[in-house]
Amino acid sequence: MNQGRYTTRNARYWRDRPAILFGDRTISFGELETRSNRLANALLGLGLAKGDRVAILAWNCPEIIELECALYKAGLVKVALNARLSATEVADAVSNARAAVLIVDPAHADLAESVVDALGDVRHHVVTGTRDIGGWRSYETLLAAAADRNPDVEMAPDDLAVLHFTSGSTGKLKAAMQTVGNRLASLRKVVMGRMRAEPGEVLALAGPITHASGMFMQPFLFQGGTILLLERFDPQAFLACASRHRAAFSFMVPTMINMLITQPDLHRYDLSALRQISYGGAPMAPARIREAWETLGPLLSQGYGAGETTGGLVMLSKADHAYAMASRPELLSSCGRTFGEGEMRLIAEDGSEAAPGEVGEITVRGPDVFSGYWDETELSAQALRGGWLHTGDLARMDEEGYLFIVDRKKDMIITGGFNVYPTEVEQVLYQHPCVYEACVFGVPDDTWGEAVKAVLVLKPGSTATERELAEHCKTHLADFMKPRSIDIVAELPKNGNGKLARKQLRDAYWTGRERRVG
Repeated sequence: MNQGRYTTRNARYWRDRPAILFGDRTISFGELETRSNRLANALLGLGLAKGDRVAILAWNCPEIIELECALYKAGLVKVALNARLSATEVADAVSNARAAVLIVDPAHADLAESVVDALGDVRHHVVTGTRDIGGWRSYETLLAAAADRNPDVEMAPDDLAVLHFTSGSTGKLKAAMQTVGNRLASLRKVVMGRMRAEPGEVLALAGPITHASGMFMQPFLFQGGTILLLERFDPQAFLACASRHRAAFSFMVPTMINMLITQPDLHRYDLSALRQISYGGAPMAPARIREAWETLGPLLSQGYGAGETTGGLVMLSKADHAYAMASRPELLSSCGRTFGEGEMRLIAEDGSEAAPGEVGEITVRGPDVFSGYWDETELSAQALRGGWLHTGDLARMDEEGYLFIVDRKKDMIITGGFNVYPTEVEQVLYQHPCVYEACVFGVPDDTWGEAVKAVLVLKPGSTATERELAEHCKTHLADFMKPRSIDIVAELPKNGNGKLARKQLRDAYWTGRERRVG
């Protein structure tokens, strides 16, 4: 059974109950069923066939949820893009996915229109709402003309369901292929372990549902819960909505929690219905975790996972947090223990399994492990070896199975819940005519978990300033990828092979930190 059938079943169980709350809009389970059926039929009516890709570029909106439901029903593949991507990055992702349809919200119509000639195989362009923009099809007009019966295209566990785009460690765009079976395994993980809800309970989501927040949508709807969706995260707006709609659950990156607990009028809002805030996607200092626990109450539950594992696979539960607060404070530096159906092993450099307390690479196998990278046979073979996913993350595990991530083989930066690879930023810096050498890495940041920092050497005789280089980055990079600080130095350190010593530069900023990676 694919998840489109659950949408149909839910409409029978809870037809008039709210499935989605968004601003002044309420979409019932019955309406979600009808609208997703019509969207599924409309896409098939455009000539799409099972396995074709549909991309969406938008800020949080109900249409993203409708689309995910529709794509399961039509046997099509979701390509959800980060709403903060630059025009060049959008063109690269859409053409790489060979998407047949691109759906955008009005806020992104101009950006998409500017790169329309570089969108590869896109045959149809759709803009949400009722207006035609630049000759693009109107989303609502498309729905209005389509049949409202579930097309119910047969799907097998190995069929592709989602292309989850992320940046490669070499700066090359890559997409994790998540199958129908992977997504069902992810649903089971959430329902059985991470977020068990009752029908009618409310999940507040303000982070991008094209990313980690979106992994909770189908599991929550499956349980008859209501998704309270905010376009973007604003602490005051979140608190007001969560209070008004009696939210019971939320998922946040640590940045959002940090912003909440520093609100001077937090006590004014009635959050008594709130019983769990799941967090993950970025480092969170143990001291800040304790502060949040004391400020918000015993509500915190942490997860660790990736697109390659179709969501979280390790969890530090509310009970684990309480255990840490009471008697084992060192566990606040842990991301928890494996849950669900997945298996995890830590592999030492010699290929043996690391003993408790020893550092090894995290390897995983199970029904939630992705099927490889889109159009990247070599990269897929490198990641999936011997039946196990090799994550590239290094960790140690204690005798009780608690996992402590200590470093990365890759140099990925996680800032505000978004992944940034230094090479991507360096490549943009190298496009500036004055830059001779560039080294980019993550440094501690109390708000964002990590911040992007660049250290540069200029070409002899060049006189570019930090401000000029920052403007250059602003033009070519998404906002979350831009360096927050730029240092210009005379020389960068090198290792014995003549390569830039990124670790040496980075480690100076992490000395004395209790926790280096989330």
